[in-house]
Amino acid sequence: MKEELMEILCCPLDKHELELEIDAQDDDEILAGTLTCTECSEQYPIEDGIPNLLPPDMREESPA
Repeated sequence: MKEELMEILCCPLDKHELELEIDAQDDDEILAGTLTCTECSEQYPIEDGIPNLLPPDMREESPA
């Protein structure tokens, strides 16, 4: 995802701002990281450049 998307993204649960933590980046493309809500502290993963903004109960659990 592009960092510019942070201007329009918000928490799907309470519509507050998200903080970005970058784990992997290629030029201006964020490949992996976490988006964290500034209000409810819910975390949303960024995997393969795609932010997963589904509510926690709708996300697929990865196998342990």
